[in-house]
Amino acid sequence: MPSSLRAPTRRPPGPSLTLAGPAADPTMADVDVIRVAGAARLAGEVAVVGAKNSALKLMAAALLAPGRTVLTNVPRITDIAIMAEVLRRIGCGVAFGPGEVAVDVPEALAAEADYDLVRRLRASICVLGPLLARRGLARVAHPGGDAIGSRGLDMHIAGLEAMGARVSGAHGFVIAERGHRLRGAKIRLDFPSVGATENLLMAAVLADGETVIDNAAREPEIVDLCAMLTGMGAAIAGAGGSTLHVTGVEGLRPVRHATVGDRIVAGTWAFGAVMTYGDVTVTGVDPQCLAVALDKLVDAGAMVETRGAAGFRVRMDGRPRAVDVATLPYPGFATDLLPMAIGLAAVAEGASLITENIFDGRFMFINEMARLGAAVRTDGHHAVVRGLPALSGAPVRATDIRAGAGLVIAALTAEGETTVSHAHHIDRGYPDFVAQLRHLGAPVSRAAAPAEPSFGF
Repeated sequence: MPSSLRAPTRRPPGPSLTLAGPAADPTMADVDVIRVAGAARLAGEVAVVGAKNSALKLMAAALLAPGRTVLTNVPRITDIAIMAEVLRRIGCGVAFGPGEVAVDVPEALAAEADYDLVRRLRASICVLGPLLARRGLARVAHPGGDAIGSRGLDMHIAGLEAMGARVSGAHGFVIAERGHRLRGAKIRLDFPSVGATENLLMAAVLADGETVIDNAAREPEIVDLCAMLTGMGAAIAGAGGSTLHVTGVEGLRPVRHATVGDRIVAGTWAFGAVMTYGDVTVTGVDPQCLAVALDKLVDAGAMVETRGAAGFRVRMDGRPRAVDVATLPYPGFATDLLPMAIGLAAVAEGASLITENIFDGRFMFINEMARLGAAVRTDGHHAVVRGLPALSGAPVRATDIRAGAGLVIAALTAEGETTVSHAHHIDRGYPDFVAQLRHLGAPVSRAAAPAEPSFGF
């Protein structure tokens, strides 16, 4: 990827705003609305902490070893708190410190992850593999999480059955049992599913013999999980490639492990910089994890300067050009950045074709983008977006984590005030989101959601 390109000069940069210092967010439980006062230019430096999509799975992996595992660089977000409660109900002790979480795992674990928590956090399905490997029995409620389309468990179940597990379903639970020990197997995934790869990997590290997972997911979060498991004593080869070789061991030990930086949060700031004619330096993440997304921003006319594995800088001096985007499994363009790609297309010069190839419900937020004035039309898993010079502020609703963040970033290009309700979705994936936006110069604030009107019935 080139370190920089000449930026377009066809339109002057937007108005510069004075940088504000970091502002403390109100308590998450007390807020549900984010207000964006109007158009803004993001400028400054922002630090990215650990990836939500990694930290949650690392917490589940702690179940594989009795004793205290400590994870550092952990984001302070709602999903981490939910996963902590999932682990507590299984029998673990969980304690939080500044930027870290300690998981005390007992010799004897409970077997059940209840629906009231699992429905709020789909990632909690990843306790299935560790519980089965450690305890021999796992009862995990069918998961919930973001409403972005169907995400079945068929590959999880087929892989566990190939390792000798007996898997059934009853009363809304997935029930998995094993005999004396799981056995190694050759498993080929129909699709490089992140969740299935993680569950099968965590089950295989304590299985008897070698397990080969072909067409495995290659995401940096998978590599991070492999690094932690290896530190615990697992024997894994092929991390970062499409085939994982896992040789089972008798037992694992607890470990201290630093969570990899959050590439999706980093990508959100990068797109925000381009959409607002800004200048943002992002630290705490390896830009190679975002190579495809950053290349798209260069194609749009941005100047991107990489700084080794420590971060990158994105600067935009004019209106972005339209670019086409298609989401694909890693190392392709991440589906979690699709709302930001739609936002960029909405204010770019020209028309863009955005294609979603991962989740069938990812376009659910499109109606909210249209409320901001975006000229977007969908057809199946394609969206055609005709760029406009500016959007228009309006009340909108966050439908999931990434859609919520994407709407807030899009509102920074809009004339007039935008109110984004259901902001609790954003809290699930973005620590101190409003404070960081304010630090970058955005006129945003949080407030309690207004009371619903009474109609006298």
